[in-house]
Amino acid sequence: MSRVVLMNLATDVRTFMSALITWFFRSLLRATVLLPIAGFVGVIALWWAIALFRHEMMPTPLEALIKNLDFILNPFYQRGPGDIGIGWLLLASLRRVCIGFSLGAVVAIPVGVWIGLSRHAWLAINPIIQVFKPVSPLVWLPIALAIFNAAEPSAIFVIFITSLWSTIINTAEGVSNVPKDYLEVAQVLEMPRWKQLIKVILPASLPYIFTGLRISLGIAWLVIVAVEMLTGGIGIGFFVWDEWNRLNVSAVFLAVFVIGVTGLILDYALAKLQAIITRRPAQS
Repeated sequence: MSRVVLMNLATDVRTFMSALITWFFRSLLRATVLLPIAGFVGVIALWWAIALFRHEMMPTPLEALIKNLDFILNPFYQRGPGDIGIGWLLLASLRRVCIGFSLGAVVAIPVGVWIGLSRHAWLAINPIIQVFKPVSPLVWLPIALAIFNAAEPSAIFVIFITSLWSTIINTAEGVSNVPKDYLEVAQVLEMPRWKQLIKVILPASLPYIFTGLRISLGIAWLVIVAVEMLTGGIGIGFFVWDEWNRLNVSAVFLAVFVIGVTGLILDYALAKLQAIITRRPAQS
């Protein structure tokens, strides 16, 4: 009799566990896969509906996919001086963003630490930040062209200016909000000031610093497209403008997708770097 009861109990446990696992995976699938797919399907359906009413200019998603197959399947082709694949154009834009963003971070993080530690520095520099921060990045382009008289360094300069403000503000905020207990312990241990900075202040400020860097990188990637549309040359922004002048709206839609996915990857990479350095998960 006890054996029958145990067998029935084991069967009930297996049934329960099977149902629990099935429910878990269905919930996970619904949350992480089905809902994003539903969102993209909604966007594509809206695009398709608009294309049906403006079909003389706007292609449907299927037509855009067919027209862009050459760009998609051969992103790194080179057929002439001005005829290269979208992959090379994307790399050119990424190079400009990486140079300008890195230069901006090299300047912004020390300045943010400085004004976070010194009230006098904050009083002197904060008004400058508040005046220049609302200025559109594209306003700096004519000034950069006047200084450098060339499109390439001008684009990098605009990215550099764009990358400063969010990183400075967030770094200063992080430094000024370091818990006083940490600083008091460092003083009890008689740490010199430079050691407090390296061992206590910077590690405690890293989440703020990376938040500023991620905001700055997102803005920099947004701005480089507009800058390249104005200055020309090799880049994803010039690709958008050139294809629009050719009335190739299908390629413009492809550029929108490429720009969006690239921005997502850049933010994800920086978030992963933050998680590795701080040893805590970054906020999405």
